Amino acid sequence: MASTSDPVDALLKSGPRRTRLPEPAERARLRTEYGLTQVEVAEALDVTRTTVAGWEAGRSEPQGATRAAYAKLLDGIAAQLDAAPEPAPVPAPAPAPAAAPAIMPAPEPVAAPARPAPAPVRKETAPAPATEDPRFTNGPLAVLDGDGTAYCAGGLVLSCPATDVPSLVAWTLAEARLGAPRLHRNGKDADPLIVLTAPAAERLGLPVVLEDRRALRLPADHKAVRQIARAKWQLTRRGFGPWARVYRPAQDGRRQCVQLAVLPWGALDTRSWGGAEQLPPPELAQLLADYARRVLTPRGSTAVSGLELMTALRPPTRAVKDHATGAWVSGPNPGALTQPVDPAPPEAPDEHPVVASRFARGHRRTPEEVLDEEAFEWIRDPQLLTDDECARTFAVGIDVNMAFAAAANRLNVGLGAAVHVRAPEFDKALPGSWLVDLSHIDVDPRLPNPFTPDGARPEGPAWYATPTVAYAAELGHEVRPVEAYVRPEHGAYLDAWYGRLRDAYMATMAELGVVPGMPEAEFLTAMEHHKEADPSRAALLTAVKATVKGGIGKLRERPQGAGYRPGERWPALDRPTWRPDIRAAVIATARVNMHRKMGRFAAAGLFPVAVLSDCAVYLSDGPGPLDFLPRTPEGKPLPGGFRLGVSPGMVKHEGTQSLMWAVELLEDGHNPARHIKGGDAALDGE
Repeated sequence: MASTSDPVDALLKSGPRRTRLPEPAERARLRTEYGLTQVEVAEALDVTRTTVAGWEAGRSEPQGATRAAYAKLLDGIAAQLDAAPEPAPVPAPAPAPAAAPAIMPAPEPVAAPARPAPAPVRKETAPAPATEDPRFTNGPLAVLDGDGTAYCAGGLVLSCPATDVPSLVAWTLAEARLGAPRLHRNGKDADPLIVLTAPAAERLGLPVVLEDRRALRLPADHKAVRQIARAKWQLTRRGFGPWARVYRPAQDGRRQCVQLAVLPWGALDTRSWGGAEQLPPPELAQLLADYARRVLTPRGSTAVSGLELMTALRPPTRAVKDHATGAWVSGPNPGALTQPVDPAPPEAPDEHPVVASRFARGHRRTPEEVLDEEAFEWIRDPQLLTDDECARTFAVGIDVNMAFAAAANRLNVGLGAAVHVRAPEFDKALPGSWLVDLSHIDVDPRLPNPFTPDGARPEGPAWYATPTVAYAAELGHEVRPVEAYVRPEHGAYLDAWYGRLRDAYMATMAELGVVPGMPEAEFLTAMEHHKEADPSRAALLTAVKATVKGGIGKLRERPQGAGYRPGERWPALDRPTWRPDIRAAVIATARVNMHRKMGRFAAAGLFPVAVLSDCAVYLSDGPGPLDFLPRTPEGKPLPGGFRLGVSPGMVKHEGTQSLMWAVELLEDGHNPARHIKGGDAALDGE
């Protein structure tokens, strides 16, 4: 008997197969923040828990009607979380249970020419934290002291017999069992990190003071550098500096590389790591191990680590099968930055060859020639202060938590090269740079203009990133671009990066006693003293925040070194992650987010007197944010405005000064937001 079913109907009934889903990490985040288990999701979708785990790990993808149902669930969760007052609290990690001390056997000492090796040292230790990978049972890193003691995570102590750099590298790779598994299945395992204290550096034949403060590296003829070469090890192009990589080419797919961080040479900059360098070696080891677990094993400055985290979470390549030969080869990884691309001319910094080929040396580019998406630095004309404002007593600063991270969340950015178009229709879904005249848009002079970093009104056509032009359209204004450089290939490249850094930040804040959902007064009290409770946790918090800002800044790394000449290429340009357009999009989004919230306050009659990046200063009758933040008739925070809380995008109290202090700075042309904490926000790394 012939079948009566229509094949087309059968296909349609199977459900859409190309339903868009969030990235795997975002799927897991949405589920956990909503409070669901993988089992609950699996039962609702009639699949196994293992299947859901595979979707969240990116190992597999749902299809057909199941995919549509899964997308519906995630969209519904996202909508409810966005409407909720605050995300679910992130619990602080429970302390590891105490365990009986164990003895770690010391490795055989390595002989040094004409010098007997020191006797092996045995230390009582606590066991290392449990790890899923047997290759890295002792954690990601160790802090080496002058007596050969290597302090690891969880109180573990190893004995290192090395007295020079080559033997240290050999010991690390052969016996230390240090390192960390890859963050993405297509990525690479983290190389082991050895942090050298000043006594350890001396023991290994390194100077305590690095004399070349410009190049920040040992000279090529230094004894330690020659020892490395004689032992058939290599250094990377940046040489032996505060952060050095010692390696040999991979064999049989196995990496042979050790990262060294030299503390007396300034490896842990105080602006990025607070007082970490002053911690005793065991505490420093735990701090760095926690950073490695929550972010990644440090690979240089926090800026370098922030950039490396992007690549670790979205590797540029993956293994693909060559259908002609049947062999597995390297291919581009969808959704990643897979190859270096030149910027569009307006996106390029002045030193770039693209600019040098178009303009004479020393030419100062106009807004019609260069994209200038930077954070706010604006002060209000003191003549515009009202009598009511001058009757107030205090100037109070509020600061947006993790502003650049929040701006990166769900941000659509270009993945490939730019395409030049003339007289385009503006499309807010298309990342790029647009030449458009926004000078006709009126903005209350008591607010900064949202289209320029200094808050002044544009004088004519200028280049803007997509988020800025989209905001102009959101405000109800017509936008007609003259030309644009757009990127047809795009996606939410930074989502996984944002999620990992957000979780690191929230977990660390929880350890410092600040959690979501706290009453506002209790939150403000906790924030007054949160960094005093634990110097190690405070340093970790500083490092996480510096990783965000530094990572975004590295997307447009400028040339370094005295030998550079304008118009030449520099090494950073060869990275897929050298992307000034992505940096511009993040900063534009952060600035727009700031202005949108200030606009909500302005509608309630409250205007700032100064803005610096993510800090706004308002005049108040009282010394704290609760004395001026507007409320609804029901006493709730004004929707769409600044809200007190710990989550990224919410605000905290930045500082308070007197009204006259702020007015005097305004009259002298200085920015009160820069000094509201009592110092200089820029110099303090804010």
